Amino acid sequence: MSENRKIAEDVIEAVGGRENIQSVAHCATRLRIMVNDKEKINQEQVEEIGKVKGAFFNSGQYQIIFGTGTVNKIYEEVSNLGLDTNSASDQKKEAIKSGSTFQRAIRTFGDVFVPIIPVLVATGLFMGLRGLVMQEQILSLFGMTPDDISQNFLLFTQVLTDTAFVFLPALVAWSTFRVFGGTPIIGLILGLMLVSPALPNAYAVAGGDAEALHFLGFIPVVGYQGSVIPAFIAGILGAKLERAIRKRVPESLDLITTPFLTLLVMITVSLLIIGPIFHTVETGILSVATKVLSWPFGISGLLIGGLNQLIVITGVHHVFNMLEIQLLAEFKNNPYNAIITCSVAAQGGAALAVGLKTKSAKLKALALPSSFSAFLGITEPAIFGVNLRYGKPFIMALIGGAAGGFTASILGLKATGMAVTVIPGTLLYLNGQILQYILVNVIAIAVAFILTWMFGFSDKVKKEIEQ
Repeated sequence: MSENRKIAEDVIEAVGGRENIQSVAHCATRLRIMVNDKEKINQEQVEEIGKVKGAFFNSGQYQIIFGTGTVNKIYEEVSNLGLDTNSASDQKKEAIKSGSTFQRAIRTFGDVFVPIIPVLVATGLFMGLRGLVMQEQILSLFGMTPDDISQNFLLFTQVLTDTAFVFLPALVAWSTFRVFGGTPIIGLILGLMLVSPALPNAYAVAGGDAEALHFLGFIPVVGYQGSVIPAFIAGILGAKLERAIRKRVPESLDLITTPFLTLLVMITVSLLIIGPIFHTVETGILSVATKVLSWPFGISGLLIGGLNQLIVITGVHHVFNMLEIQLLAEFKNNPYNAIITCSVAAQGGAALAVGLKTKSAKLKALALPSSFSAFLGITEPAIFGVNLRYGKPFIMALIGGAAGGFTASILGLKATGMAVTVIPGTLLYLNGQILQYILVNVIAIAVAFILTWMFGFSDKVKKEIEQ
């Protein structure tokens, strides 16, 4: 019997047997199991299984952390054993019925914005690379100056860096329609209408180069390039309107009537009501966030860097995706990323200290790979498998995150993108900030490592906790 087959069988037994399992799915790092009775799960038995880096119950699912690559192999073995398997999205629909109203709302919010993140990550990397090649020090290596860069090349880089944000409302409306049960292509067209070239460009209006149209003499109408909330609200209402219309029109007329009425009503309501109101709300949120991030003496970095991973544990951190998207769309930079990368790095530093200090071969085999995973930007193995399990390492990591975040705030670090941190995140700071970025990460890791080594962990404490 292969090792992975044995692990799959052990997992099934530890979660209460076949009869306690509704379905099994997986994401990038975790095996996700829907169970009938979570009281039948033997947590200690699960954590003793080889290759398991931690496990917890969240959002109606029992999630077992195996790590990238490994989880695919374990899932395949579970599937071969004849258990019901599901896609992660289908299982999420089952799980969404569980949890509080607030948890379900946050989960839905994440479902809308998470699919958009990859293209914004790519855009951020393009911005970082453009910043790198445009630096005078880099150009001088090739005997060039910024004046030697051709306009055609600059136009090409502008296409790479601006497109996703110019058409951001289209991406948001598409994803919102998809999540709320509408037809995604209708959402996409509605979003494109919000940035139609027939409307005054939002950036031009803001810069004083164009004037807003005025309906009824007082309603300002502009394009919504780079906006998030108006498209999000329009997407929710549009999806619900489409479903309501579809229920009421004859099937023979559905193809013509439903999209026609949905787009006609929604673009009118979006431009005249939703847009003006919620663009003001969006501007207010952005203004408050900007003020918080610019608090003096590094206070914002200290608080956000220290508390971020606590928020990650609750699962509501997806709320901040919208903030990061807004920051990038409005200012083309993201100081929030510079702070949270320190909180991520610190979790890796604490797990590294545990792995190097313990004499337990099993804990070493868990902690060291978990720390490396955190240095690649994925903290769940380090948090749930090591730091939170033994308590103090997690606290020391929060302190390390606060120290790094404080330094990032003092230095005024600002990423060119979002969603990637620590080692992969270096690509977001190639515009002359790379040394400062390395410094804040080193501070976060070092503080968390030293505090964990000195005060946060010992094998004696490990034995006391596991007894």
